[in-house]
Amino acid sequence: MRIENPFARVERLKRVKNTPEASTDTRVPPGQFLTERFPVLHYGATPRYADLKNWTLRVFGLVEQERTFTWEELMQLPRNTETVDIHCVTRWSKLDTTWTGVPWRQFITHFRIKPEATHVMVHCEQGFTTNIALDVLDDDDTMLAFEYEGKPLEPDHGYPLRLLVPKKYFWKSAKWVRGFEFMAGDRPGFWERAGYHMEGDPWREERFGW
Repeated sequence: MRIENPFARVERLKRVKNTPEASTDTRVPPGQFLTERFPVLHYGATPRYADLKNWTLRVFGLVEQERTFTWEELMQLPRNTETVDIHCVTRWSKLDTTWTGVPWRQFITHFRIKPEATHVMVHCEQGFTTNIALDVLDDDDTMLAFEYEGKPLEPDHGYPLRLLVPKKYFWKSAKWVRGFEFMAGDRPGFWERAGYHMEGDPWREERFGW
């Protein structure tokens, strides 16, 4: 994959206009087109893991006590499978994608979040981050996903773990997750600092700007 400067990428996408071919399906947000492919789009190299013995997932910030999950511990938590539509800020949408993972609502029962926390910063490999409000994460189909279409995630799609937040543009469904930082208030992550919208609602076309 070609590595592109994140600021140049945002400026390039701002110049992309809606086309007559854009779908008018009620499940497809404005300005999107349908694809049956699963495009690979990210900044930087794809992380590779020989094994997951030393892999950990850290929970920190505004929690009563920080916690670190091993892969084995995460795999012991209840899991769920959901079929959802996903929408990328680069204007493609893919319908009826099936994911398996630990539901967010189940995950947060294993530690105490302080009442002043309102947002989460998702920390990933290679310093990637993205910000999401806690009330956005509180949904039935939000999960820590480790399988796609019944198989472990492919490395380019976030193996071993990615966040799944179907109601937002897909950059919020961060790949290669390694930590959740609970925060009082919001702050921009990697793509948000480069010019992407802080919220990223596809139905409002919240692509760029704050």
